[in-house]
Amino acid sequence: MSVHTSRRSSLAALFAAGALVLGLSACSSGSDTASTSASSSASASAAVTSASAMAADQPFGAACAAVPKDGSGSFSGMAKDPVATAASNNPLLSTLVTAVKQAGLVDTLNSANNITVFAPTNDAFAKIPKATLDAVLADKEKLTKILTYHVTPDRLTPAALAGTHKTLEGSDLKVTGSGQDFTVNGNAKVLCGDVQTANATVYIIDTVLMPTS
Repeated sequence: MSVHTSRRSSLAALFAAGALVLGLSACSSGSDTASTSASSSASASAAVTSASAMAADQPFGAACAAVPKDGSGSFSGMAKDPVATAASNNPLLSTLVTAVKQAGLVDTLNSANNITVFAPTNDAFAKIPKATLDAVLADKEKLTKILTYHVTPDRLTPAALAGTHKTLEGSDLKVTGSGQDFTVNGNAKVLCGDVQTANATVYIIDTVLMPTS
């Protein structure tokens, strides 16, 4: 009886030890799975955050589709050049570039640091009667006043765009809106915003701004 009892005790001990090992293994496996799942979740979250950050840095607006996809007039190309040079490579802004050259402001804009330029499209200038536009282009003082009214001495991000801003001309302009929908002085819509050049942030607009003074 004692021998059988001893054998039964040994077998019971072995079964107990085996159950303990299996239990520990299961816990360890569950922990590893949870750890792996948490790690995967964190990686996915980081990827989404990174993608969102990249998207937030991209130019926005319907007119951005008209900007060349590559070359010096593309977004990446313009980012390498100072603002007047960058604008000269953008087919949407050829009339503005002509006006800037006529006013002798190319070097002034290219040498400025961290400015914001509200850049009227060719269609914006086309809204002005030809006789009036020709007269303005021929009047360097008036032209300079109008063009410098489109420039602020601060590099404005979309988050800081809404509000009243002093211009290089000396008067204030007012931007309303949020997100990707902005209007300047109540009537000039931002068509393509947050365009980066080497020394400026550009907001392409559909109407020429006129200083009040």
